[in-house]
Amino acid sequence: MENKQVENKLILLYLIDKIDIPLSHSQISQFALGESIMNYFELQECLGEMIESDYLETATENNTTRHTLTEQGQQTLELFETHIPLHLKNKINNFILENRRSIKRDYETSANYFKDTNTGDFIVKCGLYEDEKMMMEINISVVSREHAKLICSNWKQNLATLYGDILSTLITKPEKKEEIEE
Repeated sequence: MENKQVENKLILLYLIDKIDIPLSHSQISQFALGESIMNYFELQECLGEMIESDYLETATENNTTRHTLTEQGQQTLELFETHIPLHLKNKINNFILENRRSIKRDYETSANYFKDTNTGDFIVKCGLYEDEKMMMEINISVVSREHAKLICSNWKQNLATLYGDILSTLITKPEKKEEIEE
């Protein structure tokens, strides 16, 4: 049992290190559970212990907690990486190859909403980030949860078009309207 727990921790350290993008709890779960590496309870226990032992650092933004390696986590991985079986390293590397682009896109795109307790409206916060640099953020107040959900969905599905249209509109000088003579 102890060896399996140590192996699971090394696997998670290796995954987080190799993907080189802060991973959300659900992205780590997608890997661990989807690849049948460990069950839900083993995963929760590993993550909790690694955070408590200062192998992982967490940061929460827009209701999403993301995990990165600490210096201690990096050193531990360097010392014990050889204890990860090759077939598991291959599984991790394949997962990264297949999912890195979508994980990076999720990391760089955010769309969330919350209810403003003062007004009862829903505030939608949409953002685009590149290499942790904010490219654009928009906050919109709407009256219904359905509108808020639709805006979040449309932002994520049409980001390139929306970003281009908004930027183009904002940097284009308005044409002077000719005055009509009477």
